[in-house]
Amino acid sequence: MKLLILSDLHLETPSTRPTYFQFTIPPSCPYLALLGDIGLASDTRLFEFLSLQLKQFEIIFFVMGNHEAYDSSYTAARSAFHSFSQSISQRRRSDPSLGCFIFLDQTRFDICHNVTILGCTLFSTISSQQAQSVQLFVSDFERVEDWTVEDHNAAHASDLAWLNEQVLQISKSEPHRKIIIFTHYSPTTSPEANDPRPLKDASGVRSAFMTDLSAEPCCVEMRL
Repeated sequence: MKLLILSDLHLETPSTRPTYFQFTIPPSCPYLALLGDIGLASDTRLFEFLSLQLKQFEIIFFVMGNHEAYDSSYTAARSAFHSFSQSISQRRRSDPSLGCFIFLDQTRFDICHNVTILGCTLFSTISSQQAQSVQLFVSDFERVEDWTVEDHNAAHASDLAWLNEQVLQISKSEPHRKIIIFTHYSPTTSPEANDPRPLKDASGVRSAFMTDLSAEPCCVEMRL
């Protein structure tokens, strides 16, 4: 099974001339995973871009990043993606050539008889030592409506609890299954897996982007 994985395309940039219709994705395999920060949920051009990709791929897996909710709220952004997913399901009834859109918002999807995909944003956990600098320097708390460090950490706890529960349940009741986990935020602080800029952490915001989950069931389970 082959998957094409992309993230952080930021098609909403530059703000004066977004690149939703300039960016192309050659269909090198049947499945496309878009793991967040693709564009703004408040911009209909993002959904036009996704509709174009659904003409090329059998399945698109989509995880929200932190930028999708910019100039909006996480509640509104999630609602927009759920509505889009429902509209695609309806359109597929009359046009089966259109691919499936799977919005991974604490979602399980069994892609075949022995492989399961689990997906969620998996927000980081912002340390108490960095809470003030994160609030000051990370744009999320200015660009996303009604969003605080406390909300961010609560979302992390919710995503992590769901993910651990799913991994443990599948490992116990369906041990034949392999598990693929798609997230936006990094579940490791390893330099090999992260953007070097937050790792340097000159502004004290590292915990806004990554969390060491190496001891959690979602990372310990060997069938991942």
